[in-house]
Amino acid sequence: MLRIARAALFAVLPAELLLVTLLLSGVSLPVPVVVVAELAVVSVFVLEAVTAYRLFRSERRGGAGPRAALLATFHRLVPVQVRKATEFELKGVVSLVLWIGRRRNGVPPGATAVPYSKEQTPLLLVILFAMIVETVAVDLLLIALDVSDGLRVLVLVIDLYGIVFGLALGAACVTRPHVVTPDELRIRYGAYFDLRVPRELISSVRLSRNYNESGMVTAADGRLGVAVSSQTNVIVELTEPIIAVRPLGSRVEVTTIRFFADTPNAALNALRPLQPRDAP
Repeated sequence: MLRIARAALFAVLPAELLLVTLLLSGVSLPVPVVVVAELAVVSVFVLEAVTAYRLFRSERRGGAGPRAALLATFHRLVPVQVRKATEFELKGVVSLVLWIGRRRNGVPPGATAVPYSKEQTPLLLVILFAMIVETVAVDLLLIALDVSDGLRVLVLVIDLYGIVFGLALGAACVTRPHVVTPDELRIRYGAYFDLRVPRELISSVRLSRNYNESGMVTAADGRLGVAVSSQTNVIVELTEPIIAVRPLGSRVEVTTIRFFADTPNAALNALRPLQPRDAP
């Protein structure tokens, strides 16, 4: 039933979105179509509720408390990709608030913050400007075409959401830098990636520039890359593998980490005292 509930949820949400878009566009749909669609939506929500109740009851019978059982039910019913996407949205909103207040996340007193957002800022600003122009142009075009107000508002909301998403991405990268403390190296990329490396596992740190990284967070053959604008410039070697959780939840073992820093020499100086060979 769990698989059926997940599949039904993924199937009905796009269909419901399409139906709402058509109705807002002023398209006259046959009443039976609307009724069948809404009955399908109600049926899916009933299925989700029944499945959630059974999962919750199973967890409670296994000895879990109400809060733990509810959390376990949520994790089993909602795919990890959906949970991650929701987490990104929430962290993005928090990052906007931190950015406005000129504050940073996860940088304790005495720690060294290692920024990495400078390289991508110009491109992000260009993209945001283009998105704003596109939003205005599309709205004016819809007015000229005498499109219904409902569809105009829907398109406008989607465009504005894209702009807020871009701002949240930039804010998250500014307010969530890499962090070096006496206990760990924390490597991040905005709200999407967060890896803590214990200091005792770091065997060496060196500078090595690479301008051809294939993605934001990549992993292959025990090597992890956390790139900014397809670039990395610091390499960390580990004495033993650690588990890294990629943005959509997949886990990989890594022994080498490549990441980007705005000032790689400053990052190297902050990391060098963490190496065993530099210890007294």
